[in-house]
Amino acid sequence: MTARILVVDDVPANVKLLEARLLAEYFEVLTASNGLEALEICQGGNVDVVLLDVMMPGMDGFEVCRRIKSDMATHHIPVVMVTALDQVTDRVRGLESGADDFLTKPANDLQLMTRVKSLVRLKSLTDELRLRASTTRSIGIEELLSRRASVDESLPKALLVDDKDSSVERISRMLRHRCVLESTADPQAAFITAAEGDFDCVLISTNLTNYDPLRICSQLRTLDRTRFTPIMLIADQGEDARLVRGLELGVNDYLVRPLDQHELIARMVTQVRRKRYNDHLRASLAETIEMAVTDPLTGLNNRRYLDTHLQTLFDRAQSRGTPLSLMIADIDRFKMINDRWGHDAGDAVLREFASRIRRNLRGIDLVCRFGGEEFVVVMPETPGDIAEKVAERIRSEIAATPFEIPGHGGNQVTVSLGVATLRDGADTVPTMIKRADQALYQAKNSGRNRVVAAAA
Repeated sequence: MTARILVVDDVPANVKLLEARLLAEYFEVLTASNGLEALEICQGGNVDVVLLDVMMPGMDGFEVCRRIKSDMATHHIPVVMVTALDQVTDRVRGLESGADDFLTKPANDLQLMTRVKSLVRLKSLTDELRLRASTTRSIGIEELLSRRASVDESLPKALLVDDKDSSVERISRMLRHRCVLESTADPQAAFITAAEGDFDCVLISTNLTNYDPLRICSQLRTLDRTRFTPIMLIADQGEDARLVRGLELGVNDYLVRPLDQHELIARMVTQVRRKRYNDHLRASLAETIEMAVTDPLTGLNNRRYLDTHLQTLFDRAQSRGTPLSLMIADIDRFKMINDRWGHDAGDAVLREFASRIRRNLRGIDLVCRFGGEEFVVVMPETPGDIAEKVAERIRSEIAATPFEIPGHGGNQVTVSLGVATLRDGADTVPTMIKRADQALYQAKNSGRNRVVAAAA
């Protein structure tokens, strides 16, 4: 796993030591001797993890971290504070300034490298989500995020896996009013509880009776619903090997007993914040994909979706030897509606028209707004004679009941439809659409308000 690591320290010997350790693990290393230089490098992009000293002249590490985390362009970069400060208050201050972890010098090589690799994996996931979210729209990632920047600020929901009553009581007391905490003493049931509970964080004690806590971690990382749920281990002194193995399995963070309430809360807040940020990116991605394939006025799929999905339905019908029919519907004299009553009236007619079409189709049928007042319906496993009857039913319902024009009462609307069916032999999607379009043209020229089926 390769990545670009920024080492920030005003002592050249410390920089050289960390650089040598990282180069031995095949990381690419950047260096900075002060806070301003570090911020400039982060702004330049392509930094995957920052290893940040605290005690520096001018701008200290706490302020550097705050600035990194407050800037929309850099706040997703993981920051690990590596410092001689070893008090709990220092760790809490670092975590509250936005740091993802806080390691005390001299840092254990194995723990440092395992932590860096773990954060590189998280950064890679975030980068992929940011890239997908930003490229699904023409706007930039900062604008996309700022529009929904109110990432969930509700109390996080956490699961504690611990079979010691005294430990559960102590942790529950520490987290009171800071999260909604559920606990389970059954490690084997914890996997199911976590999968069904939609938790923001899972806390797992390493001191379980006759059960390997890393087994739970491994199980949680294999299930889609919990793959990205933060996992924090609560370990005893001297469990370094287990903690390193846990980080390799995908554990996000850990604390060592005796627990400090402020550090526990700060570390949980850090994990929940990152999870909700990534959840926000996934939601933005899903929303933009939905927008990309949906007509916002009618709620139907749009032409972009039709162009992709119709070919899939066509190929499946050909390979299975099943029928496939297609109809194109065009609202008659729609321009007159816009000209007479305005575009708001036209929009109301389009919405109602889409609703009536949907009422006359099956769930497996695909209906799309092709453009303007033209709609396309694709009917899998439907022969031509049945498709023609469906088209006639749609035509009849459109004509039977006037469309309500806001402020102008009811207005008679009619539709013309052309129907085409998949032919045996060398048929294609474009030729099928062309036949339906020619049938529609014939319906228009024959007086409108009718159905014409293309010759088989």
